[in-house]
Amino acid sequence: MQNNYLVIMAGGVGTRFWPFSRTNYPKQFHDVLGTGKTMLQQTAERFDGICPPENVYIVTNADYISLIKSQLPFLTDAQILAEPTRRNTAPCIAYACYKIASQNPFANIVVAPADHIILKEEAFKDRIKEAIEATQTTQNLVTLGITPSRPDTGYGYIQFEKESQNAAKKVIKFREKPTLEIAEAFLASGEYVWNAGIFIWTAQAIKRAFEKTNPTIAAIFEAGKEHYFTETEQDFINQVYPTCESISIDYAIMEKADNVSVVLGEFGWSDLGTWKSLYEVSDKDENSNALDAHVLLYDVKDCIIKTPQERLVVIQGLEGYIVAEFDNVLMICQKDQEQKVKEFVAAAGEKGIEFV
Repeated sequence: MQNNYLVIMAGGVGTRFWPFSRTNYPKQFHDVLGTGKTMLQQTAERFDGICPPENVYIVTNADYISLIKSQLPFLTDAQILAEPTRRNTAPCIAYACYKIASQNPFANIVVAPADHIILKEEAFKDRIKEAIEATQTTQNLVTLGITPSRPDTGYGYIQFEKESQNAAKKVIKFREKPTLEIAEAFLASGEYVWNAGIFIWTAQAIKRAFEKTNPTIAAIFEAGKEHYFTETEQDFINQVYPTCESISIDYAIMEKADNVSVVLGEFGWSDLGTWKSLYEVSDKDENSNALDAHVLLYDVKDCIIKTPQERLVVIQGLEGYIVAEFDNVLMICQKDQEQKVKEFVAAAGEKGIEFV
């Protein structure tokens, strides 16, 4: 277990979850499900028994360091990696993995977003352990694939070798978010899973992958070897990080590598990217309303309502709506029009409204 490391990506803003998620207080720092723990705290605790606390690293925007320290007080400063600017997932993962490798070249590294929901945590841990074992025996890059329960057009898909008897099955191809017709064909074939965006590899395997498919990023972070875990690390990162290409780990590595495997699982996963995804995983009343509020409802169906507990909210006659209030912003929006949330945020920004 001492060679197992966790990298949590916690720098995103989560615009589609506005007004609950704000630039200065994104969703990963909130108790979204009402469990008494934030999403970041749940993500870290999910790996208890898999890696020790001193091997947990958080990659985040510099603006969120104080939030992370308050929510995960066991972390040292060296375990919080501050991006001076956002450059998507490939540079942030490279930074963490090259830093860890400089200290422990035998590291097994799990990379996970801070804003995912896992409802069946023991099943999740079993799949992670299988993935770690697979990386050690094959030196493959491993990702988790979620057995699809419906033809969802909001997720990317992974095609795998269905005939394989191995726990980690060879990946044939990554597929972008499909149309409904294509998603239905994916499910019918039985050889596609949802891409969970959770990755497992050894330090040496991911370094080789960067060197092969994105040597520019590899060179940038290999040059930091003399700075990691020293007083000059942040100055080095502040200087080189903005020069990195803004690119996802999928485009930079996973879709180009020929040694990618997927471990299949069904453990109550959601990436919680939108209000609709929160609605889907939430408990509901007899009228299919997901409630995190002090409410009186009359003829209300299929809604998600999340407002401050100190406020009484009375609603009549709504069906299929999002009602969300946080920090002096109230949003009422049709659930099937939630893609407009980004438009609302953009409009508020254009008008100089501070609540974004």
